[in-house]
Amino acid sequence: MTISVTASDWDQQTGLTPAQTVGPYLGIGLPWPDGPFVVDETDPAAIWLRGRLLDGAGDPVPDGLIETWQADPQGRFDHPDDPRGAVAGFRGFGRCPTDETGGWAVRTRKPGPVPGPDGRPQAPHVAVSVFARGLLHRVVTRIYFPDEVDANAADPVLAGLPQARRGTLIATAEPDGYRFDIRLQGEHETIFFAV
Repeated sequence: MTISVTASDWDQQTGLTPAQTVGPYLGIGLPWPDGPFVVDETDPAAIWLRGRLLDGAGDPVPDGLIETWQADPQGRFDHPDDPRGAVAGFRGFGRCPTDETGGWAVRTRKPGPVPGPDGRPQAPHVAVSVFARGLLHRVVTRIYFPDEVDANAADPVLAGLPQARRGTLIATAEPDGYRFDIRLQGEHETIFFAV
């Protein structure tokens, strides 16, 4: 027996339900077995990348997910699409849900410079995807490092951005790594890239 109910029939019978752009799948289907550990917890060269995910009002987003992808310290990827050939041994991928304060953290190694599409070197950076309520699609940004002044000045991606906005992509140094807060909207909104 097949029951046929149209959307308008359903709305009249039950009333409209709230729209949801990200449902339970975000919390159920996206956790990564190694979570925020791109490298082993005991790696002596490891650093922490940490920050907070904030909405347009500056409030924390407690149910987001931060995903990182990066090269190894020599600027190589463990991926067949690396134009220099894949290098094994450094996964370069991490995933961390945000906590009640919007906090996230990934333990990794600082990446090296990578070649850009035109062969010019890009400054060391970490690619970041943000998944959160209210987003139909992930948003993508980058983390650059404050101690790479010359490389950042020559980076073709940073050079293509308005000078006043480049700082939204530069982390701040901390004793055990770097801090990078991600602002989804509002004043000091992080620059996001169309991918």
